[in-house]
Amino acid sequence: MRSIWTGSITFGLINIPVKLFSAVQESSLDLDMLDSKDHSNIKFKRVNESTGKEVAYENIVKGYKLDSGYVILEQEDFEAADAVKTKTIDLINFVEESEIDSLYYEQPYYLEPDKAAMKAYALLRDAMETTGKVGVTTFVLRNKEGLAILKPYKNVIVLNRIRFAQEIREPSDLKLPPVSKGKTKEVVMANKLVEQLTEKFNISKYKDTYTTKLLKIIKEKAKGKKITVPKMKVVHKQNDDLMEMLKASLSTKKRKTA
Repeated sequence: MRSIWTGSITFGLINIPVKLFSAVQESSLDLDMLDSKDHSNIKFKRVNESTGKEVAYENIVKGYKLDSGYVILEQEDFEAADAVKTKTIDLINFVEESEIDSLYYEQPYYLEPDKAAMKAYALLRDAMETTGKVGVTTFVLRNKEGLAILKPYKNVIVLNRIRFAQEIREPSDLKLPPVSKGKTKEVVMANKLVEQLTEKFNISKYKDTYTTKLLKIIKEKAKGKKITVPKMKVVHKQNDDLMEMLKASLSTKKRKTA
């Protein structure tokens, strides 16, 4: 793995130099864009809007548009915004992980300590493991400030980027049914169905079957086989009798487990 950021975790007066690595990789297939006429690769160019000429990457700068025109930003300008955060993962406080809604989670990264910081790294990791707490922190990655939590995962500290509150849209514009205030017969039956379908979470049980099937189709097409698309029956309207549907769902699950 190649590190994408280097800096330090600040934990009280303790400084832990670390490297940041992406903790995830795409499971989807790497598909190329081709010209339908001769299957040549499609290339994207950075073109000057005024001249139509291609611009080399090293000649591209970043700018912010004001009414008076663009203000060009240099690397020093980004660091001047908060020079400390560009090189540190500053631990603000510790919280219960259950207090953070899953809606806020964005991107996980692994943190690897420098050789000289192994003991301090282990101290922080084991303290979070023992207390069951996660650390809330801010840092800057690719010129963008991020909010994140630090948490132990196996023997590594994971930095899991989370969204700021202002990045979450309010659902008030959506047309939604009111929340049920009492336990109707349907709610009681739905609760039973939820309980019946409840089991211990095991991430290895869930596989990316779509990508596997798509790769199989690709290999079959390469051999000249004709692909048959299965017909799907889409239900646009549910049965109005929810109680009967719930009862049928419960009995179906019982027959499957029997």
